[in-house]
Amino acid sequence: MVNAAFSRSQSARFSRTQSVNSPRVSLVKRKLWAPESLLTTLPLVLISVALALVLGSIAYTSYLRYFSHPKLVTEFSGQKAQNEKCDVFEGNWVRDDMYPLYNSSECPFAERGFNCLANGRKDTEYQKWRWKPKHCNVPKFNVFEILERLRGKRVVFVGDSMSRTQWESLICMLMTGVRDPKSVYEVNGNQISKTIRFLGVQFQSFNLSVEFFRSVFLVQQGLPPKHAPSRVRSALNLDKIDDINRRWVDADVLIFNSGHWWTRTKLIDS
Repeated sequence: MVNAAFSRSQSARFSRTQSVNSPRVSLVKRKLWAPESLLTTLPLVLISVALALVLGSIAYTSYLRYFSHPKLVTEFSGQKAQNEKCDVFEGNWVRDDMYPLYNSSECPFAERGFNCLANGRKDTEYQKWRWKPKHCNVPKFNVFEILERLRGKRVVFVGDSMSRTQWESLICMLMTGVRDPKSVYEVNGNQISKTIRFLGVQFQSFNLSVEFFRSVFLVQQGLPPKHAPSRVRSALNLDKIDDINRRWVDADVLIFNSGHWWTRTKLIDS
């Protein structure tokens, strides 16, 4: 028999070790049973949520691939694509003797460093290639139609030197449809340079602005964290877009490019 002189805490400890059949012991058992059930079901819930997120991402990506791209092609060309599942990113380069669309040596906005002919290249065959999607046709560039479509608009490129050369190429292409080249000018009178964060070219007769903002990572760069190795010169705030974004938010057309900088040599080894 259990001595009635034991204290309350002592009897509770005794009941647990000796398995005395009492209401107090059965209450302890019920408390232990609930967490075990939760530990059994929680992993299943987490796995189900993760699976749902993966399947949702796949479905969303498929939607963008098969439905978004054809609509963009159709709206740009003004024609209905022959194949509703046409992907303009799937294709190859084909020869076209109508190319190039402009003479880089005659365009004042083409940097000499990227002008192959001006730097001594003899052949011109490399300029006679255009992109051909596999299942549809992209309309040929009509400078007069494009200028009218862009009248009164603001086109903005954001990125690194690759974005800058694309910006230059578009300006040179558009200039082939302008009667007075002097009506096209850089708004601040700047020469094209990689050291300038902003460059803007105005097509006066069309009230069209084609601009470039240098932002190689597209996000804000800050000071390195405390106790970081000496070779770490800055840190990227991935949750904060570049602080110059306020200057491009009202653009009619916005083109981003940054992939060239998200490499090991640019982020870690440099």
